[in-house]
Amino acid sequence: MAILLAARLDAAVGQDDREGVHGREFADTKVGRLVLRLPEPEQRRAALHLHQELCLVVRRRPGEQPVRALAELPLRWTADQAEELVGRVIGRLPRVWTRTYGMLALPVAAVESLGPDEQVALRADVAQLARWLPLVDTSQGERSRLHRRMDALLLPEGSGLHWSVLDDDDAYGPRMRAEHAGLLASPGVAELLVHCVTLEQVRAGMRWRKRAAELVGAAPRGAEAVRALVAGFADQPEGRAVMRWAYGDVGRPRGLTGRANTCLVRGLLWVLADLATAGAGPAGEEAVRLVAGCARNAGTGIGGKGGDSRNEQVANTAVAVLGGFDGGLAASAVGELASLRAAVRHQGVLKKAERAQREMAARSGLAPSQLRERAVPTAGLDGEHRREVALPDGSTAVLAVDGAGRASLAFVTAAGRRVVAPPASAKREAAGEVARMREELKALRKLLAAERLRLEELLASGASWSGAEWQSCYADHPVVGAQAKALLWEVCPAEAGEDGWRAGLPERAGAGWVLAAADGTAVPVGAADRVRLWHPLRAEVAEVAAWRTEVTGRELRQPFKQVFREIYPLTPAEEATGGYSNRFAAQVLRFGQARSLMAARGWSATHLGFWDSGYEGEAVRVVPAAGPVEWRARFDYQLVEETRTLSGLGELCSTNRVRFERQAAGGRAWVPVALVEVPPLVLSEALRDVDLFVGVASIAGDPDWRDAAEGRLAARWHEAAFGELPPSAEMRKEALARLLPRTRIADRVELAGRFLRVRGDRAAYRIHLGSGNVLVEPHDAYLCIVPARQQGAAGRVFLPFEEDGGMLAVVLSKAFLLADDASITDPTITRQLPPVAAKAAVSGG
Repeated sequence: MAILLAARLDAAVGQDDREGVHGREFADTKVGRLVLRLPEPEQRRAALHLHQELCLVVRRRPGEQPVRALAELPLRWTADQAEELVGRVIGRLPRVWTRTYGMLALPVAAVESLGPDEQVALRADVAQLARWLPLVDTSQGERSRLHRRMDALLLPEGSGLHWSVLDDDDAYGPRMRAEHAGLLASPGVAELLVHCVTLEQVRAGMRWRKRAAELVGAAPRGAEAVRALVAGFADQPEGRAVMRWAYGDVGRPRGLTGRANTCLVRGLLWVLADLATAGAGPAGEEAVRLVAGCARNAGTGIGGKGGDSRNEQVANTAVAVLGGFDGGLAASAVGELASLRAAVRHQGVLKKAERAQREMAARSGLAPSQLRERAVPTAGLDGEHRREVALPDGSTAVLAVDGAGRASLAFVTAAGRRVVAPPASAKREAAGEVARMREELKALRKLLAAERLRLEELLASGASWSGAEWQSCYADHPVVGAQAKALLWEVCPAEAGEDGWRAGLPERAGAGWVLAAADGTAVPVGAADRVRLWHPLRAEVAEVAAWRTEVTGRELRQPFKQVFREIYPLTPAEEATGGYSNRFAAQVLRFGQARSLMAARGWSATHLGFWDSGYEGEAVRVVPAAGPVEWRARFDYQLVEETRTLSGLGELCSTNRVRFERQAAGGRAWVPVALVEVPPLVLSEALRDVDLFVGVASIAGDPDWRDAAEGRLAARWHEAAFGELPPSAEMRKEALARLLPRTRIADRVELAGRFLRVRGDRAAYRIHLGSGNVLVEPHDAYLCIVPARQQGAAGRVFLPFEEDGGMLAVVLSKAFLLADDASITDPTITRQLPPVAAKAAVSGG
């Protein structure tokens, strides 16, 4: 009988589909007439069969209408039948790939027909069923009605936390339920959280926020709950977000929260911001830090790195919330938005953060950099850039920042001895304080990295300050001041013109500051004077050389390249091309490494790969510049591989043109411009970035390419590995000319064109200053040396700057190694060299 009924139902559904009865009343269809004549037990059997077919058949339209209609009939279902219907949808039946309204409505109707005890037994399954409701393709009205029916089954009056709040589709929900059970059960909290879950977009409207404020006011511990849940998300580790799929539970190691908890956190962020503004919640500064923590945690990639985002929706909402802070919290919020660049690589999130900074600056009437510099925390350091904390065992922890902007934590024992590791007594008696100081060291290092990047952007932009602003925000600042003192500044008296700028290094003079010039004179800095960072592009050649000698003589290590900074003036060839530069074209780069460098330098770069539009890409950056006009650089590149890679992503790219655009203040359109119209500082800084990408990511730096490259790539490798020096390598050559005479190998080395020539006991060598590759004389045999992490004697040589890519240190380490080649014991190197007996022949050459 059951088989016969199933066959008749399938035939009726098929005939209705062929006749196109969609839109008719159910009673006017063939399957409707068949089902409505059946007794109720047979109607339930028919509903079970049609529902199963709807779950299994990919083409669902013919079976959807009958199941919808049967869900409206007052059928008396058994508990087993209801459990079977629910189980099909939540994943116990194979091949259930998508869900329709009818697929959910019939199980809900079946559970509604049961007694209270039977409904309670199925509540967990219904909660799983409810999580599919947002994904059902139906009208908002139908979805809302079904939502209310599920609420009635899952949340009887006074039963506690709503099923959609802190669910178990991720690790965050169960963790918060376990850690804050008492808080979540307090009066009014459940209703507040249900309201938060309803926020499905980035920004919360005024009506939504007004209702949230009412619910917080009605919950005695509402503000406490909001803070606890936001703080929990800010430090939520990656888990395995679980979704119910056809073949069981599938862990997705992506993201921090499922869909419902994502909406919850979005709502909580806006409630927290309103509480901070109204003074009813956590302190405003703490609220800013918590929101920023959510932005960082959600905005970083899987594993804390990469260009993806663990939860882009939450990250975007957190950025919008930070951008909404005004008044006394605006400066802190801008600082947190700016610091995202140190951790987040997702370009969409970073663009929104930059736009939020500009909007906040416009509201305050200040530039974004001015807002940011007023919000830099002191980290508890004093004017000497250090903080001492007495520990219970009698020792002292010392947190300090040196002139190069490097933070360190040391300890002074009760006997007065300075040590790097905490004394044993401190580990026993002050373990909590020691752990807290180590956490503060990590936070300080992050802050210093962000400030180093900000200072370099200010150098590139040509920004200036009054003497009073400079002293307050830079020279006297406990954190920034450590880096500022190692940098070269210029001061211009208020009454002087552009010819009145004089450069020097900051030195304290009573309550104020002077700049110590290279000739030994002291240039006072008045409160009304203009101050800016010195840039070699604006200086005469003799002045640049003098300052490089001064910095090297003082062994002053700068936090970034300033005195030894490369400059890129416009060339006649670029004037001839007009709108683009080919200075760094036709270079082959390892694309993954190049793209990581681009992201670190603030460029937004498209992917390359074997798909439509994946064969060409570009990197774009808004270059820091003073004045009302914004400038943007565009760097083109193409896919090199002709054969598809296993991943489908491009591994090599060939560089092409660099172009520039400008945008007037208040405008939206970017207009291409000729290179002669680009400010020299903008042009130089953009081309310096491109030189960095080429210098660090070039295949020339990969020794494996010597044997692996074929055809045109082999020629490209040799040209890049031993060819002409780019400006960055020329600067490396000048630095070596100043450093090598101060080393113990000075009598064994000499600079010869593109190479550093080293005389060892086994042979003579030439190290290319651009790639670091080594040739052995007299036949120019290639010598493969893989740089060690520890640079040995070279690591103890003073370097005036920390170079991106570390090539200066690599060249020095190879020079020290080869100058004493008789002591080399590594067989991977010695088997490439002649024996020590060849010493006489070498010294004769």
